[in-house]
Amino acid sequence: MYKIAVLGDYDSIYGFAALGLDTYPVKNPEEAKETFLRLAEEKTGIIYITEACAAVLKHEIDRYKEQLVPAVVQIPGVNGNTGAGIDGVKKSVEQAVGSDILFGDN
Repeated sequence: MYKIAVLGDYDSIYGFAALGLDTYPVKNPEEAKETFLRLAEEKTGIIYITEACAAVLKHEIDRYKEQLVPAVVQIPGVNGNTGAGIDGVKKSVEQAVGSDILFGDN
């Protein structure tokens, strides 16, 4: 069975533990990269990753973009939403269905 992981700074992800998800707080880009690659190799089903963390791991995340596992989903951190998560979902849906979609007030 696949597990669901949440990766990012502690303040942004600690609440996910209450939902029963495995949390992986990281303090710097090197630790984030090491943890992300380990989770991906362990065949984690879904990796939720803060937008700030994903920004420094773009190259590593792109390596898994065409694979079914892990699904990498960006989430906002405590510092707010940059819009990168919504943009990523929008691009994935456009690629899957071949059509543009609208979110919110767009």
